[in-house]
Amino acid sequence: MAKKKKAAVGTVAWRDLTVKNADAVRDFYAKVVGWKVEALDMGGYSDYCMVPPKGKAPEAGVCHKRGGNAKIPSQWLMYVIVADLDASLRACKKNGGKQLTEVRASGDGTFAVIQDPAGAVLALYQYA
Repeated sequence: MAKKKKAAVGTVAWRDLTVKNADAVRDFYAKVVGWKVEALDMGGYSDYCMVPPKGKAPEAGVCHKRGGNAKIPSQWLMYVIVADLDASLRACKKNGGKQLTEVRASGDGTFAVIQDPAGAVLALYQYA
């Protein structure tokens, strides 16, 4: 299998929706946009990877608002690639933003959710 190319710094690499009832919202998007659903075991429950109708790879996730996701706002959340997560988090705070979550491992990197001075949220992701 070929190694998957990593997204470039500054690009949106992923998007998630974290909600209380991921099962119902998963079904909503499957019916509305035609996404196929792939369950992702989270240890006692499943979150979902959403695959385009003619695609092979997931384009988004629908996640339950529990565990490490309990404090993530219920909205579509983009994950933007950064070169240095710690430096980006310091810059966020220095420029009027807030860090909303602890740094967490995910896939082949780490991420944290931030809030900008206007109140919008975004995840910053750094490859390992």
